[in-house]
Amino acid sequence: MAEIKYEIKQTVGTLSENNKGWSKELNLISWNDREPKYDIRDWAPEHDKMSKGITLCAEELKKLRDLLNEMKL
Repeated sequence: MAEIKYEIKQTVGTLSENNKGWSKELNLISWNDREPKYDIRDWAPEHDKMSKGITLCAEELKKLRDLLNEMKL
């Protein structure tokens, strides 16, 4: 399996943390030297391991924001 390169360009914020110390974060990440995208996933404390997640371009993130703002929580 090919190695995946990533660089966290900006940490936007932490959404939660589990009892093992992993945290669910929203970050701006460049994957394999590509244009950075917004990314939501769980990370180990040293950011050396990660779970599966979701990546969003800026337009998708704006649409998600709009959808969340329409919800009655």
